Amino acid sequence: MTLYHFGNCVALLLPYYFTYKYSGLSEYGAFWKCVQAGCIYIFTQLCKMLVLATFFYSDSSTNSGEFNFFAEILRCSVDVADLLGFALILSRIPGKGHSKLITAGLGWATAEVILSRGIMLWVGARGTEFSWIYIQKCLESNVLLVQHLSTATLIWLFTRHDLNKALKPLVSILLAVTIFKGVWLEGLLHILSIGPWTAIAVKALVAAIIGFCSLNIYACLAQQIGI
Repeated sequence: MTLYHFGNCVALLLPYYFTYKYSGLSEYGAFWKCVQAGCIYIFTQLCKMLVLATFFYSDSSTNSGEFNFFAEILRCSVDVADLLGFALILSRIPGKGHSKLITAGLGWATAEVILSRGIMLWVGARGTEFSWIYIQKCLESNVLLVQHLSTATLIWLFTRHDLNKALKPLVSILLAVTIFKGVWLEGLLHILSIGPWTAIAVKALVAAIIGFCSLNIYACLAQQIGI
């Protein structure tokens, strides 16, 4: 039963495989480029951990289920390093068009799943007790995949000098919304006392809206420059 539960959890991560298989990355041999993006993710997270441990004091007494807006703002301000990590990936990975953006987003998201949820699934989902939390974590990982693909697209758009000046502020706003999502979205979910399943649905809706806006801006620029 526990092995069956573990298999169900792993099966929920198939969108990662489908993204790689049907986006054309497999045809271009972009596997090692995704690995390179994952390595940059690891380096970025190590830098963030050093900054958080050095400059931001964390009181264990505040981690009692209460949402601390000030602490979340400080933590999200460090997440700006993620944008720098994406920019580094996009500058080091050759190619153009959607394949470059998908490689960056997919490599980043896959590394995050393996490092932050891989051990938990391997140990917890194969345990003696059944829990819905592992299903929820896998579904949330798919939401993060959409979010990271959108972030890679927004970073690429932000660095383009041929982007319509009227769209620049929109791209900046979407990046700010993405980075500080831990403050406004998690705070809203905490205030409304929304359950875990509804919270995943809300996060999926927010990621879909940001992704839809990013895709439309990218499509306009791609049509303009012919990529």
